[in-house]
Amino acid sequence: MALMLRNARCIDPQVGLDEVCDVLVRDGRVVEVGHDLTMPKGVERDLSGKILVPGLVDMHVHLREPGFEQKEDIASGTRAAAHGGFTAVCAMPNTDPVIDNAVGVEYIKARANEVGKCRVIVSGACTKGLKGEILAEMGDMHAHGAKAFTDDGHGVQDAGMMRRVMDYAVQFGCPVMPHCQDNSLVGDGQVNEGVASTRLGLAGWPAEGEELEIARDIALCRLTGCPLHIQHITTARALDLVRAAKEEGLPVTCEVTPHHLFLTEDDITDEYPTSLKVNPPLRTADDAVALVAGLVDGTIDAIVTDHAPHTDWEKDREFELAPFGMIGLETSLSLVLTKLVREGIIDYARMVEAMAVAPRRILGQDVVSIAAGSVADFTVFDPEATWTVAREDFCSKAGNSGFIGWELTGKATDVYVGGYATMEEGNIVE
Repeated sequence: MALMLRNARCIDPQVGLDEVCDVLVRDGRVVEVGHDLTMPKGVERDLSGKILVPGLVDMHVHLREPGFEQKEDIASGTRAAAHGGFTAVCAMPNTDPVIDNAVGVEYIKARANEVGKCRVIVSGACTKGLKGEILAEMGDMHAHGAKAFTDDGHGVQDAGMMRRVMDYAVQFGCPVMPHCQDNSLVGDGQVNEGVASTRLGLAGWPAEGEELEIARDIALCRLTGCPLHIQHITTARALDLVRAAKEEGLPVTCEVTPHHLFLTEDDITDEYPTSLKVNPPLRTADDAVALVAGLVDGTIDAIVTDHAPHTDWEKDREFELAPFGMIGLETSLSLVLTKLVREGIIDYARMVEAMAVAPRRILGQDVVSIAAGSVADFTVFDPEATWTVAREDFCSKAGNSGFIGWELTGKATDVYVGGYATMEEGNIVE
């Protein structure tokens, strides 16, 4: 099938492109990028006033299938991803059963091929059952397509076990993506330890519970040479550790979520909004400022959502009983456009690097660019569209967003995966 995308402002820092032009696609790949292109036969779309970029990738998503389909499943989760402008997501393995063997990997791939509205990259567990005791079947999972390893939701507590995980992963060229949490310090922590925990009368989750494990894993990265990707970084000191590791030349990368960039512990009011209960917790305003600076200077590599859907009844409980996590696939792009790009903090090129280029590079995926020969995975958004975040507009099964009611500017309108539309004019293509 031939597809002509006309008159969009095309932005791709990988090829130095930022201009209004046409993109011709045939059989899922870009044929030509230029002006006044012709196409004898095919589908033509006029994207005047919109911006076209390489397809966005969220490398930290919980699709919940298998085992927790009441929260989300691969069909609903990938619909939410497409609705938010994503062409690919990396699914976390903390399902039931845990994705800790090749059968689990093949299941995710098969379901994604059957019902997915975007590409699904599979990550496998580091340890069996996420228990941190026995090595998962990493080699077998890699042979069947796993691209990274993580015990997300659980920190690997034993340093020797984490070293063993890295020793294996480095053989496959796969990153290890730790959820950095020292359980002996965190305990039953609910919110950031300090002003928030004191004000709310809740158990504190100290920043050191994250930072100590980051320091340990960077040391193990130095020992093993294994690529290390720090998940959902939240503190200024943690960022300093990553910055120093990068300056040392270690293969260390990290990611940040919109909720840790744009929300802080101060947003947790005495109404105890459980949508703001996340792990790691919302930190201080100073930490949020440091995270934005780290994104600007490149210390932070990727913007992710840690999309963590839960049922209403699970979140509609006392703060201590409610599960950690919030959804984010359908608000992430708009939040970044509104709070960072429109404010002049970063430009479109840096946004594309953090939301499309770096995630693919870290996960060992093929380069996607607006250039002849590339796979035609594109995200199109209207930078001037204004909208208010509302539960009823979500494609996700869940509604546990901390941004409901926010007025945002900029929204995904069209998504193309392999040259085929999964969303057009804001509507999922069935």
